[in-house]
Amino acid sequence: MSSRNPSYTNPKPCKHLEDYKLRHGLSGYKSIQKHLKATPHGRTSVEMLNTGVPRCNSCNGFQGRLYLCLICNSVSCLDHTLLHIQSEDGHDLAVDIERAELYCCVCCDQVYDPDFDKVVMSKHNMGVPRGDKHGDESIGERLVKRRRLGLGVAEELVDLKKSKQLVSMRDRRDKSCYPLGLRGLNNLGSTCFMNSVLQALLHAPPFRNYFLSEGHNHEACRRRSGDRLCLSCDIDVVFSAMFSGDRAPYSPAHFLYSWWQHSANLASYEQQDAHEFFISVLDGIHEKEDKSRNRNRDSGDCQCIAHRVFSGLLRSDVTCMTCGSTSTTYDPCVDISVDLDTSNFSPTDIVNKRSKPNENSSISTLLGCLDLFTRQEKLGSEQKLFCETCQEMRDSVKQMSIRRLPLVLCLHIKRFEHSPVRKMSRKIDRYLQFPFSLDMTPYLSSSIVRNRFGNRIFSVEGDESDIITDFEIFAVVTHSGTLESGHYVTYLRLRNRWYKCDDAWITEVDEEIVRASQCYMMFYVQKMLYQKADEDLSSLPLSPRRDAYLPIAG
Repeated sequence: MSSRNPSYTNPKPCKHLEDYKLRHGLSGYKSIQKHLKATPHGRTSVEMLNTGVPRCNSCNGFQGRLYLCLICNSVSCLDHTLLHIQSEDGHDLAVDIERAELYCCVCCDQVYDPDFDKVVMSKHNMGVPRGDKHGDESIGERLVKRRRLGLGVAEELVDLKKSKQLVSMRDRRDKSCYPLGLRGLNNLGSTCFMNSVLQALLHAPPFRNYFLSEGHNHEACRRRSGDRLCLSCDIDVVFSAMFSGDRAPYSPAHFLYSWWQHSANLASYEQQDAHEFFISVLDGIHEKEDKSRNRNRDSGDCQCIAHRVFSGLLRSDVTCMTCGSTSTTYDPCVDISVDLDTSNFSPTDIVNKRSKPNENSSISTLLGCLDLFTRQEKLGSEQKLFCETCQEMRDSVKQMSIRRLPLVLCLHIKRFEHSPVRKMSRKIDRYLQFPFSLDMTPYLSSSIVRNRFGNRIFSVEGDESDIITDFEIFAVVTHSGTLESGHYVTYLRLRNRWYKCDDAWITEVDEEIVRASQCYMMFYVQKMLYQKADEDLSSLPLSPRRDAYLPIAG
């Protein structure tokens, strides 16, 4: 487990933001506040008065992202923001018109400023207007509009026309009808990796129930320990805010700072890996738990909430190819990382990166990935192991299996390849089919051992008849873009409906869009817990601890 660095301080914000505030203070923020518009959906945008549809001053375009300069109020598209700052010295900061987010035109990235966040949040506190013109639009119409603005909602695999028809057939539903806890998270500057994983954690049924039932009360914890930098406390604050009934997007700034304290090596305003963040957060929650609970930590029996929910046990069998003796080890895990199954690909397909979704030869499946994970693997000559029976180095085969399943199963797809020999990295943009209902029986140690040796040694694994192997998917974290520049989005399955969580934006989508997404992490929960989660969600009271504005520490 990584250790927290108590002397660590908040990373320096964007230099151009600092320069802007030194020159102009908060005057630009205050002048733009009157143009902010809060919708009933909990979103904030910049309303251009008396101008109709906002357009780029350079190309007159209106599609895609448009940015309003904080100095001269000129509007630029993404392509012309650089042209604007080259012609106008010091005009480095702008506001995303559609999302009301601060943007640095020099860094070409969103930036976070607690002062700007206060301005946006104060607009919500003054009351969200009713009867917004979008309130009567169907979900399909809103999706079509976002598509027209260049914010595509599906991958190429989906027949978009068919998907729009499927979505528009649904009843018109206001955001207030969405399940409790479904709330957007503001991007604090390349923090989509954090927002996507937080959405999955916030809606993992046993994890959610623990924090909402005062399993870790942040007020009592801080009174007891005096430690204001507790990751469990800060995620408890996030739970309180998300389940308070407020629909306005929430800024988890204090949680971000607390995570920076725990993972100083990852603290920056740069994009991070969502999977690495997930592991780091569970690590931080585990670290805070009472050490007396961790006596059986090596056997995977840690009783902290992170391990009680996400921890499973992997079995590794290494068999000598000469004498047949087997060495078995067990390792606890909080997720299972699997390689994309390429058995249906020819070498030519892989080299040429041909991955047409309508060709069966170019489709990987999650079940194929799990089969590959539990398949016997012959270790290379450079990986010879010492055999206790033969008393010398021997060739061997290795096979992985799952000894114990967790309550919530996280499956991580290895889409990022790193080659130390070629000194290069790349992302694998290959479509993966995954089921919404998953039976993990074929991948249990008992099944693997029985298939390999027969029933005669099945008793070695003990009685696994009480293990629950049926799982239901409830969250999918996706990644679009390249290895160097990409964006994370989470799809949540609540009450058997799918919702797209794109930072501050929450949109109901059809399941075909989810199936077409480029999944990176998938979260499954035991089927019984998934079915019970709908009942729990319907009976949850509003959190009594309303979230106050928590500025990021400096």
